[in-house]
Amino acid sequence: MQGNEMAAVLLLGMGEEQASEVLKHLGHKQVQHVGQTMANLSNVSIEDIDGVLTDFFDKSEKQTSLGVGSEEYVKTVLKNALGEDIAGGLINRIFSSSSDIQGLDALKWMDARTVADVIRNEHPQVIAIVLTYLDSEQAAEVLGFLNEEKSVDLMLRMASLETVEPAALNELNSIIEKQFAGNQRKTTNLGGTKSVAEIMNSLERSLESSIMDGIKGYDEELAQQIADLMFVFENLIEVDERSIQALLREVPGEMLILALKGSDDNLKEKIFSNMSKRAAEMLRDDLEAKGPVRLKDVEAAQKEILGIARRMADAGEIALGNKGAEEMV
Repeated sequence: MQGNEMAAVLLLGMGEEQASEVLKHLGHKQVQHVGQTMANLSNVSIEDIDGVLTDFFDKSEKQTSLGVGSEEYVKTVLKNALGEDIAGGLINRIFSSSSDIQGLDALKWMDARTVADVIRNEHPQVIAIVLTYLDSEQAAEVLGFLNEEKSVDLMLRMASLETVEPAALNELNSIIEKQFAGNQRKTTNLGGTKSVAEIMNSLERSLESSIMDGIKGYDEELAQQIADLMFVFENLIEVDERSIQALLREVPGEMLILALKGSDDNLKEKIFSNMSKRAAEMLRDDLEAKGPVRLKDVEAAQKEILGIARRMADAGEIALGNKGAEEMV
């Protein structure tokens, strides 16, 4: 057992009250993944439980008390460094638990189908603002449950968004029957072509292509701006060698094999040329030995690798695309 399964066994074994307290300290995606695993868990052997508990206690013994009771310390440091106004919002995001979240933030804890059901009958502008407020991956999932014919219109609206007035945010909070926390005097930055590109990157390929064609029909220049900001698996061929090598060190072998099953020969050669001769030969052999795989699995593997690449790019560890490579010093 590993990962979410081990966490699920531990939470199921500690009782409802204690498990609830633990879950309050996890992010919404972590809660969703662990909760799903807990719901699907069955036929856990005594040996598995014993292994999970042993692993947990071994790791616990290696922890120190550093960080325990540090909430007030962190709040004071942030206020002194950033000032009350800026630090206030940051502190709320850092220390809020799922039970305290209201308004638009509550949507981030809902599954995509539920969010779609909540907003599907709202005005398209309202839906567009909600989608820009969500994480790009979740927004893409929500979009998949909405009317495909509306998707182009929604993307066009999102691309044209720059700021949203507090009154509009208050209206959105009424959708989920929550009072908006904290009247902000300044407008909130949401949307834009970058937000649309991030969501497009997370869509299923067929839906992505359909929406992009629709956007081109309305505004070809806007479609090109969005396309320029998108980064798909095939674009890895444009990434510099140092970045490719760094990325390959973070990608599991089986994931890479699956992803390359759906790529062209030029990209495969790009990958082979940035590996050791022995590793490249092994990868070639594994690709040839790998039987037919589902397109869905290939696209999922490619999406995982792109997620790793974007996180590394955000951290400044690699550059994505020729433009980024040229700007590195």
